[in-house]
Amino acid sequence: MLVLLSNPMKVLVCDDSLLIRRQLKDALEKLGGVEVYEASNGEEAVEIYKENFPELVLLDLVMPVLNGLDCLKQIKEIDDNASVVMITSTGTKENLRKALELGAIDFIQKPWKEEQLISALSRIKGRC
Repeated sequence: MLVLLSNPMKVLVCDDSLLIRRQLKDALEKLGGVEVYEASNGEEAVEIYKENFPELVLLDLVMPVLNGLDCLKQIKEIDDNASVVMITSTGTKENLRKALELGAIDFIQKPWKEEQLISALSRIKGRC
């Protein structure tokens, strides 16, 4: 196990695919020093964010109930300093532009690579 962080970092993984959530959770936990919360749609993500204020949110774009862009807006209304990385397979330039305008700090295209997760975690750790 690679211990990336000295203090546990709260990470919220929001994706409507259980498989993707589990893969991300497993990869994050393998890195060590991460406490992972899971949400299957944007509405759940907003509620979990309000309760736990994670340092990083990995947020899918296309989801039922509340999509990623609308979820991002609501999270940023709760906490303007929220660190949100969009992670999606439908990454158009328009979606990328809109997500960045709304305050996302990065945009990861699926299938993601472990190095991208490490980079996102390291970037957030530097802000804490």
